[in-house]
Amino acid sequence: MKFPFSAIVALWFVCDLVLANSRYPEGMYSFDRSSHVTYKYDRMSEVQKQCASVLSASSELRYQYSVTGMKGELSFANGDWRQDGGKFPIMPFDANKSPGTLSGDRAPLNLVSFWVSDVDHDHRLKKLIPINGFMVIGITRDGNFVDNAYDVNAEFQLWPSHSQLSIPFQGIYTESKKNGGERVLCLLGNTMLPTREADPANPWEWMKNPSDIPLSEDDQIMLVLRYPMAFTLTNRMISGELRSLNRESNSKFFDVVHISSQLGKSAKYAFGSQQIVSKACNPYPFKDNLTDDGISVYQGVRFCEILEEITRDKPLSVVSNWRCNGTDDFCSKLGPFLSVEGIKSTDGGFQDVKLYMQDVICERATSKSNTGSARVSTVFRAVSPSENQYTAAKRSGPSNTSLAAEGIWKPSSGQLCMVGCLGLVDAGGSSCNTRICMYIPTTFSLKQHSIILGTLSPINNSSAFFPLSFEQLVLPYELWNYFKLTNPNYSYSKINLAGTVLEKNEPFSFTTVIKKSLLTFPKLEDNEAYQDSLSVLSEDLTFHVSGFPDPVPNVLAPKVDIQMEILSIGPLFGRYLYTKNSSESEQETPDLAKAAEYTEKQLLINVSAQLSLTGKGYSNFSVLFLEGLYDPHVGKLYLIGCRDVRAPWKVLYQSYDLEAGMDCLIQVVVAYPPTTTRWLVDPRATISIESQRTDDDALRFDPIKLKTFPIIYRKQREDVLSRRGVEGILRILTLSFAIGCILSQLFYIQQNVDSLSYISLVVLGVQALGYSIPLVTGAEALFKKMVSESYDVSSSELESSEWLHVIDYTVKLLLIVSLLVTLRLFQKVWKSRIRLQMRTPLEPHRVPSDKLIFLCTVTIHVIGYVIVLMIHGTKTSQKALIAKTYLVDGRNSHSLPGWATDLEEYVGLVEDFFLLPQIIGNLVWHIDCKPLRKLYFIGITLVRLLPHIYDYIRAPVPNPYFSEDSEFVNPNLDFYSKFGDIAIPVTAIILAIVVYIQQRWGYEKLSQFLTFGQYKLLPTFRYQRLSSRAGESELVPGINGAAVKENEQVDVE
Repeated sequence: MKFPFSAIVALWFVCDLVLANSRYPEGMYSFDRSSHVTYKYDRMSEVQKQCASVLSASSELRYQYSVTGMKGELSFANGDWRQDGGKFPIMPFDANKSPGTLSGDRAPLNLVSFWVSDVDHDHRLKKLIPINGFMVIGITRDGNFVDNAYDVNAEFQLWPSHSQLSIPFQGIYTESKKNGGERVLCLLGNTMLPTREADPANPWEWMKNPSDIPLSEDDQIMLVLRYPMAFTLTNRMISGELRSLNRESNSKFFDVVHISSQLGKSAKYAFGSQQIVSKACNPYPFKDNLTDDGISVYQGVRFCEILEEITRDKPLSVVSNWRCNGTDDFCSKLGPFLSVEGIKSTDGGFQDVKLYMQDVICERATSKSNTGSARVSTVFRAVSPSENQYTAAKRSGPSNTSLAAEGIWKPSSGQLCMVGCLGLVDAGGSSCNTRICMYIPTTFSLKQHSIILGTLSPINNSSAFFPLSFEQLVLPYELWNYFKLTNPNYSYSKINLAGTVLEKNEPFSFTTVIKKSLLTFPKLEDNEAYQDSLSVLSEDLTFHVSGFPDPVPNVLAPKVDIQMEILSIGPLFGRYLYTKNSSESEQETPDLAKAAEYTEKQLLINVSAQLSLTGKGYSNFSVLFLEGLYDPHVGKLYLIGCRDVRAPWKVLYQSYDLEAGMDCLIQVVVAYPPTTTRWLVDPRATISIESQRTDDDALRFDPIKLKTFPIIYRKQREDVLSRRGVEGILRILTLSFAIGCILSQLFYIQQNVDSLSYISLVVLGVQALGYSIPLVTGAEALFKKMVSESYDVSSSELESSEWLHVIDYTVKLLLIVSLLVTLRLFQKVWKSRIRLQMRTPLEPHRVPSDKLIFLCTVTIHVIGYVIVLMIHGTKTSQKALIAKTYLVDGRNSHSLPGWATDLEEYVGLVEDFFLLPQIIGNLVWHIDCKPLRKLYFIGITLVRLLPHIYDYIRAPVPNPYFSEDSEFVNPNLDFYSKFGDIAIPVTAIILAIVVYIQQRWGYEKLSQFLTFGQYKLLPTFRYQRLSSRAGESELVPGINGAAVKENEQVDVE
């Protein structure tokens, strides 16, 4: 019975839908954007009864609110909640560590989010509007708490380090004149609560087996939320209560949940706290010392856009209290914030402490007297290292680590001056005792590397604390977003000191002269505009790769993530994108001839950069700020480095030679690989970092030397001499030469018929196998090992390059030709032995046979493979990384067991030693002839050795596609080590020499030479040979000698 194709497709589609529905719970789609949800208002009479106290204080609605406006203004995410008493908790929490995370080191957060899901304007009354809402309340420390309504699962969720309860509501919106005007939501909810046990001391006994969570339906839940009618600096808090309407004796009863949050981005903020702001900013601008070093600041019309762009979801770094001199409590405190344990443990160094600017509202002034000025409102939130960065950055509840701020910015000074109010703010602003001054610099240097500079300082002595500085580091690729009309600039200050680093690390030598004359490194291109050339050079010198210590230690070293970001090069700061469309800038740019002349005279190029090291043991080198010289003739950067030292404040205060709180007694040298002949030289960069401090200095560190994985320059992907292209050409040349050697052997046996039968079939079988495997499996021929390590093999440009496809097809064609001529030679040897066997059917032992040769060869290689496994097992027994070997092909990665990978590589070794069976056969058969032509066995040996010679002279490159998920890397894990690249060719050459001696001397002469007294090194048994020529002539009796010779010639052909 045949099924139509359309029926099969329909059946597959239905199965796919069934499987899709079985993979995802139904609740996952409760808030899908594209779905249509019908909201119910069937409890409105009950709502009016339970919300009677709220309705009694309500007033008539004054505005015609839009649905979208109400949804945005009345929703909030990641607020805080707490319960009174704690006798009847609303939900359990599993304090065990979440698998695969660091959540066990963090304190749990009580978070709550609420969204208005529907507004029923059709049934609006004078004092109320029916609405639907949805709340998610939970306890988490793994960062998985939802922050938008579209990721909500309607069921109760519980796993280690996370609990989450979802409650849908329906109720009313109303307004009240209390507390200066409020917007109130009163709602009733219905959900499945986790069931408490009867024992109040252990209400969650069932958590010992949490796979089956007991749930109880509860519709007696009331939520009341209160919003300010107008959000201001002193009135910006959202408060609420979640209550159970059940009796206390009911198992569903829970203690009152108090909810707090602040205005969100969609809320309307009213700037009107000039009196409180004047406490901090009158007179304006406030005199601080942030710009005393001649720093220029932004004073343009795009201040609000730049500020919002810089602070959007990006943390500010807190500067250590390196100038503080006081008590430990005073100098360890994080400005006006009440430090939590995670911040106190930094002891004033504030390592990994972040500051977020949340809900930034920036409005341009409309009055003529304040043309160009702006008013700004935001919340500064301090995040300790022990908190989940993502979750903490989204929190909205007021606390002792949050600072509500409002202030002004004027273009005349470029200063943003704000007043900050800690935690809960009353109407009088009694907690508004912090002055905040901020700038957006446009001048950068080694000491000034921030796109935002700011300080938090006390307004009066009643809230005294040491001024807290903060910043955000500049990244050159982001400058286009910030300065589209204003060109920032960089001021070099350490060039002379960098010259001493150059003299120290680059003494005159013959090697340097050779390198300058033969190799080319990244440099300014003569065929491009000067600014474009600088920008391209900046990109070439920038790299983001992994690295490892150099030299590689005996034990596995932690992987290091290295980011080298060029900030400025010569007169260019950032990239050329932001000035490319400016005609004025192009007119001011020096022409290329003058720039080239200046460069040739100077020989060196000024450079500034940021070096980031991420990995175990590099916490104090998270960022190095660098400035110095680049020598394009040798491809090296000679730099002075400054690191942001994160040490206790006492250590920093006692270090009198700090510059802007940084240790600048550091020398850094970065050596880049050349842009030419990259397939023969090391394509990795090396980094050397040395401290110039004395041994007894607390800030001294041991020298650091790193080597990166291969880096690729901008134009390397289009380079004709890419490694894959070179190896493809070498394959064509070597295969062509191999075909010539085999053809020469075929011509040779036509004139030497007697020796034809003494060519080992195992030798020919090994060669045929070597040509067949690439055709069957798609593996690379001859140069497979190098290609698997090639850093550019997965490049989309190379993969789609037509000439590479031509090379691949040519290689496959030559493989087929090589296989066919080898099989032809195999056929001739096989037929020759058949004829000899037909002459003496009763004496088969007198005919050359490969059975013993095959057994000996297999035995030797099996023993060799076992030895290889034992050696590799010994080397890697203590290294977890070798559990799997990763092979990368294009965009897909596959893993093979270690033994399988070794076997795959050992097959190549068998091909390299293809003459071994012939040597064994020559000994067994007692040859006195020359079955192999010298061009054949010496030529094929050279073909097999060329990959090893190539591998030895080229740079030792580890596989950059090693499992990046692994914590450790070891670039020395390779089947063919440097020792192997020497030992294997030497052994193969020895085998070729042995074959040459065997054929030249013969067995008898060789046996006499290897006889020492009564001891003979060669076997003493006698092998009775048959003449191949005589055997063939006897196969055709009755024919004269001429006919025999003619028939023999035909058979050979």
